[in-house]
Amino acid sequence: MFKKENHPESFKDVETIIGESIRVKGNFNGNGNIVIDGVLEGSLATKGNVFIGDKAKITGNISAQEIIINGEINGNLVVKETLSVGSTAKLTGDIDCSNMSIEHGAIFNGRCAMGKKIANVSEKEEKIQ
Repeated sequence: MFKKENHPESFKDVETIIGESIRVKGNFNGNGNIVIDGVLEGSLATKGNVFIGDKAKITGNISAQEIIINGEINGNLVVKETLSVGSTAKLTGDIDCSNMSIEHGAIFNGRCAMGKKIANVSEKEEKIQ
């Protein structure tokens, strides 16, 4: 169940919540913060932040300002600021980000391009949308 106190300060103004019992198929485009605790099959692009709970399963690409992953993702990520991969995360896909942290126990299979400015971020974001 969603509890605001379980999420970082950057997620205090959540616009969209996909709960544990929800399964969604389709692509999302938006501007606000998103919390996913359920299943999403499709791409997700937001100018806000994305929090992925430990029971979440996502099949699709994601583009966001900041992403925190604790669940499972099969898709590519474009992160303008920080990507945080928790110890329960399983990530299969390529990453373009400015900063990244990976906790011990996380699983990551893919390629990663990191730096203050990713030269082709906007081009990759267009492919996600």
